[in-house]
Amino acid sequence: MTMKLEFELSDQDLAYFQRLIDSKSSGQGEIEMAHIVKAAESLLERARQANPPKFILRRLEQLESLVAMVTDPEWRLPVEDIRRILDAMGYVSDRQDLIPDDIPAIGYLDDAIMVELTCRNLRPELEAYRDFCGFREQEIERRHHKGGPETPVSRSDWLEARRRELHEAMHKRRGLFGRLKT
Repeated sequence: MTMKLEFELSDQDLAYFQRLIDSKSSGQGEIEMAHIVKAAESLLERARQANPPKFILRRLEQLESLVAMVTDPEWRLPVEDIRRILDAMGYVSDRQDLIPDDIPAIGYLDDAIMVELTCRNLRPELEAYRDFCGFREQEIERRHHKGGPETPVSRSDWLEARRRELHEAMHKRRGLFGRLKT
């Protein structure tokens, strides 16, 4: 037997959680990036071992995409976009959060809410990165297809062209998304 639970976060609730995210914003530099990435990976690993409810784990697993966006050497996000993502992920890098993680069943609920809010705020970045990964996989498959024509364009050439295109689309989406939220 399954049971459906729903709750709605009001604009006031969302503002509260956004303030929490903002208060945990990261500093500057590679050390902070490494710290936040490691903390996000560690949180996800601990959560998987704790086996929380699936609705919580599904949201926490979105951390993998956030981490990939800032660590993928071929994506090469501009520094200001990396900073924006790391600032949004700052909450999960702090072990002192609203609900202690070791409370059975609900310990990761606050983290799941924060990850969900972060992913909503970073939707343009996530969509652009998914597009980039899909393009990269298709291009790799196309270039390695037996009997396919050889092309003089290098991997770095097609990656750079596609990356520029997707970064522009991401910034346009962010502008559109921002206008829709107000």
